[in-house]
Amino acid sequence: MPTTATTCGPTATDLRHQERKVLHAIGCGLRDDEIAAALAMPEDAVAGHLARILVKLGLRDRAAAIVHAFDCGLVVPGSGPRTRAVDPVPRTAAGRAAGPKVQISLLGPLQARQDGRPLKLGHLRQQAVLAALALCAGRTVSRQELLDGAWGTEPPVTNVVPVYVYRLRKTLRVADSRPDSVIEHDRCGYRLVPGAVDVDVARMEELVADVGTAERAGEPAEAVRLCSQALELFRGEPLAGLPGPLAELERLRLTERRITIAQRKLEWQLRLGRHSEAVAELFALSAAHPLHEPVAAMLMRALYRGGRQAEALTVFDHVRRRLADDLGVPPSRMLRQTRQMILRGDEAGLGLIRTP
Repeated sequence: MPTTATTCGPTATDLRHQERKVLHAIGCGLRDDEIAAALAMPEDAVAGHLARILVKLGLRDRAAAIVHAFDCGLVVPGSGPRTRAVDPVPRTAAGRAAGPKVQISLLGPLQARQDGRPLKLGHLRQQAVLAALALCAGRTVSRQELLDGAWGTEPPVTNVVPVYVYRLRKTLRVADSRPDSVIEHDRCGYRLVPGAVDVDVARMEELVADVGTAERAGEPAEAVRLCSQALELFRGEPLAGLPGPLAELERLRLTERRITIAQRKLEWQLRLGRHSEAVAELFALSAAHPLHEPVAAMLMRALYRGGRQAEALTVFDHVRRRLADDLGVPPSRMLRQTRQMILRGDEAGLGLIRTP
């Protein structure tokens, strides 16, 4: 029975010297023509060596050979025939990759672009691995974390993570660059190379930090502008369609983050007297999240402050019915209090509170 490449079995010592060199090059991500050029042998000889390697090690295919090379320690990311050439990706003094970056978008269906060109990221589990690396940009993610995040309690029988990383490296790297120019590997796991990738989630958080700076500086119009920029990064449901527990949790977190940023923007619009604009956006936000009671309460307050008390109370009735029909629960205390303050005409109680 063929073995899986989860460990380096004693059969690896059965390889001849030239076969080990070919396996090393395969593990480094080189194609047959690249191996032929690097090892100065005919391309058909490379194919012959690969066939013998698979037989001797009991491996199914080239992907299994790559896994075997990684797990045996025969391949260290960044080593191999290709690294003898000059590194075409310049590095800064801090060791970060310079030159063209890969743009990864998680605030919608997963996308990756390079120089404006969309990249094909493979099937969904492979995409889930890339999403996990992008969500943890800046730190190393262990193989077990990737398995837990993308598969949960039902991991694959074979160790496919190195295969997925190999394929992602081929897809993401800059032309003629090192195999690990975008995804690095060490004994602890994998990580995106700092400076080689732009992730929209990180950009969104930078904008939110700038919003806080604008608020502290007493610049509400600038805060509104920055919130708008952050919201423009969202292209639909975050990580739409990706499997695994990590994607599911991040979908919920990032969706709530989007609502919070929208509330923050709308609070400032209302303070600036831009009521009609804010009310229109609040109606749209409430329609997209009909069970989100803080959004409903904010819409009720905005309508009341605009002299539309009857519409504000209608919003309460609509949300109350939805909560009863969909969740079987009554309105929260916060929503009930908002209704009572509207009925009493409590202007002070309905004052807008900035969303933290």
